[in-house]
Amino acid sequence: MIRVGLGRDLHRLVPGRRFLLGGIEVASDRGELGHSDGDVLTHAVIDAVLGAAGLGDIGEFFPPSDKAWKNADSLQLLKTAFSRVRQTGWELVNLDCTVICETPKILPYRDRIRVSLAGALGLDDSAVFVKGKTNEGLGPLGEGLAVEAFAVCLLETRPPGLGPAVL
Repeated sequence: MIRVGLGRDLHRLVPGRRFLLGGIEVASDRGELGHSDGDVLTHAVIDAVLGAAGLGDIGEFFPPSDKAWKNADSLQLLKTAFSRVRQTGWELVNLDCTVICETPKILPYRDRIRVSLAGALGLDDSAVFVKGKTNEGLGPLGEGLAVEAFAVCLLETRPPGLGPAVL
């Protein structure tokens, strides 16, 4: 069986915070405002894998009302969530992500972000892709006040004892 998951997250950009994408710090004069470390891309990936597995969303697993998650490392949250996904019999086939912001540019960081996310998920780098887009100067994203990320994933499961599925 296969399932598709879609995740989305949006964070305001503010001075005095690190700008993190997929666990990689991106040079910027502002960073994501969030309860955890604010890593908008990793949060979108968490929602994608949890949703595809039918396990809920990031807010259920790591509620912002819980002080335990204050300034938490989002890659650790991803590892925890994905471990739960795997415990239910699902394997991640691939992950495709889009980050939307005017600045900074994503391309110089893309390969490091891919490697970081793939490592957290136990995947080959070739199974993860990240794209950067702008909002053409429109709205809060285009004005540089926020960053948004989308992630789509494909999960598959097989009966115990069978080898990898051929898609």
